[in-house]
Amino acid sequence: MRKRTRGHDLAGLRRLNTTVILRALHRRSPQTLAELAAGTGLSRPTVEAVLEDLVARAWVTEAAAGERARGRPARRFRFRSEAGYVLGADIGLHKMVLLLADLGGTVLAAERADIDPLLGGGPRLELLQRATDAFLDAHAVRRDTLLARCVGVPGVVDAGGYLTSFVVPEWSGVDLRRLLSDGEPGHSLVENDVNLAVLAERWQGAATLAGDVVCVLTGHRVSCALTIGGQLHRGGRGGAGELGLLPLLGLDTAQEALTWPGPRRPGESEVAALARAADRAEPRALAAIGDFAERLTPGIAALALAVDPELIVLTGGATPLGTHLVPLLETRLRPLTLHVPRIAVSSLGERGVALGAVRKALDLVEEELLADTAD
Repeated sequence: MRKRTRGHDLAGLRRLNTTVILRALHRRSPQTLAELAAGTGLSRPTVEAVLEDLVARAWVTEAAAGERARGRPARRFRFRSEAGYVLGADIGLHKMVLLLADLGGTVLAAERADIDPLLGGGPRLELLQRATDAFLDAHAVRRDTLLARCVGVPGVVDAGGYLTSFVVPEWSGVDLRRLLSDGEPGHSLVENDVNLAVLAERWQGAATLAGDVVCVLTGHRVSCALTIGGQLHRGGRGGAGELGLLPLLGLDTAQEALTWPGPRRPGESEVAALARAADRAEPRALAAIGDFAERLTPGIAALALAVDPELIVLTGGATPLGTHLVPLLETRLRPLTLHVPRIAVSSLGERGVALGAVRKALDLVEEELLADTAD
């Protein structure tokens, strides 16, 4: 006897087909009906029916027809990246960066603010929430269209979302993800800041073509993260790469070398003034950068030997020193490692961590929220 197909089986199949088409267009738009059928393995009538439903739901729209020499142009469809938004945030000890992006990853708005480094964990979280609300209101973002947010924080975040932070001790043992959600629609994520920095480098920075990468976040503190085979390696409890916690390696004091007692232009940071002085070959500036390189080398060498990366990316506040710092690190690493990996300086500036947060929020939209639209 032939087994009947039950109603919920058909409904499940429709949801699956819808998700497949939606994700295909999210990854590459526009596409024709024929391209979608070939790429997904679904029949043309099935693709057509799914597209009709997605257009009605405002997730997909028909793209303008391209010019063709003869015949009727093929219908093309695109994912409506304007259908929603994601928020990427970086809240460190000294600064906060907010980025608003559409679902295609285009950054639509950005905001940066200095933070009092003595601000406690509770007030710091309240500052982030107030700033986020004001930022979204300023750009007329309805909360139901904010589909995901991710916040980069200085600390180790475990699989349950709980934080261990020596930078903001009051956040240790706290589930910041739950506090940030606070009943708002959408999904909230919290991630270690340097983990987000390496995601940003893999997405839009110096590591787009590299698989095994070590990212070194430099500035007021030094921290490391890594990808293996192109995938973020967090470790069993989220602490992979945290060599800055080991005093013997010297990373915990490296930032102390980045001092510049010389003149500074109005609004110029100490690191920028130091870089400008180094460009003029001032001995004190060159000595300070040499000291910084000396303190960084043992930790970077340890990671180079453990991971054997093809690329090391320097990101964070010390990147203005890159042209002077890279050759010093290469020289110092040579006698300590089997071979010296390529070293690159990030071009993402202070947005690196927040941009990685945007990428992680977009991943969440694709992995979970887009699938929910098929229900």
